[in-house]
Amino acid sequence: MNQAVTTAPALTRLAEDEALFRDSVYEFADKEVRPLAREMDEHAKMSPALIEKLFAMGMLSVEVPESYGGAGGTFFHSVLAVESLSRVDPSVGVLVDVQNTLVINAVMRWGTDAIKQTYLTKLATSTIGAYCLSEAGSGSDAFALTTRAVEQGDGFALTGRKLWITNGNEADMFIVFATINPEAGYRGITAFIVDRGTPGFTVGKKEDKLGIRASSTCELMFDNCVVPRSQILGEVGKGYKVAIETLNEGRIGIGAQMLGLAQGALDHTVKYIKERKQFGKSIADFQGVQFQLARMATDVEATRLLVYNSARLRDAGLPFLTEAAMCKVYSSEVAERVASMAINLFGGNGFVKEYPVEKLYRDAKIGQIYEGTTNMQLMTIAKNILG
Repeated sequence: MNQAVTTAPALTRLAEDEALFRDSVYEFADKEVRPLAREMDEHAKMSPALIEKLFAMGMLSVEVPESYGGAGGTFFHSVLAVESLSRVDPSVGVLVDVQNTLVINAVMRWGTDAIKQTYLTKLATSTIGAYCLSEAGSGSDAFALTTRAVEQGDGFALTGRKLWITNGNEADMFIVFATINPEAGYRGITAFIVDRGTPGFTVGKKEDKLGIRASSTCELMFDNCVVPRSQILGEVGKGYKVAIETLNEGRIGIGAQMLGLAQGALDHTVKYIKERKQFGKSIADFQGVQFQLARMATDVEATRLLVYNSARLRDAGLPFLTEAAMCKVYSSEVAERVASMAINLFGGNGFVKEYPVEKLYRDAKIGQIYEGTTNMQLMTIAKNILG
């Protein structure tokens, strides 16, 4: 195995120093992810060998306690990991983000002891998870679910269809939201854990996307898929709480992904403008270019402060809803803006796939859409400001 790969206990020791931890993840990403990024983007497929290395590094179990085989870190460490990986490839960043900030957090907070013993152990060592809320008519209106859960024996039979599910291709464990009583609105929603291979459950087509192409986005179909009552996450009719509280944390994870993307675009730009010669000197010597670079760097640093602050508030047990919404809005806008400026400063080279910044520009677009659109985040911010 490559020497850049270490073990989860070793990762835990590194996590004692956050800067060292972040740098170690970036070193891994630079050595193990960067050589694969372009090929994975072109073929729209995550490397299975890379996923194995992410497990070995503890990147897919950052907050899972060591007693379950995880790295035993904090939410802030998850954010640092997503940032560092996204600096090289945001597709890998979102794979790790969904696993840690959505799936594992939901299981740790809402799972029974039996669920934790079974699934945290799997998620720490070999199993990718997916978070399944969105449907064709349920995007920003997240709780307008049509997927039904009908009581059947000592369980529930799920019937319906989910769309735009991240990690759908790689996952073996799915947190699925369905309603047991449509007339009850959000109070009828329940969260279920469904294993791949359960009769009546099928992973459908994988979407052909503009960006984050190596990250699979799939439809899921349920046709009388019977899930035992012991697989309910939380309580019957309380799935909305599982969804809301987990998504608030997930938005910080997307902020970290967009932060890493913007930092990656800035890194490429600094290197390129020093090397590119025009009129007998490096274009980095021109004041106009320097001013554009300064704005990019300022935007990235402001994003980092917003993301880090939100993560630290969450770890401290303090309110973070407004800050999470702010960091997602701002980070997604900065990622697109910085990646766009990177292409401008690369000139014609920025527009071709031989250079890395066009991919980052494509990857940035999703940041304003998934895990709560920009308009939904602005509504949250405004409501909280107005009390």
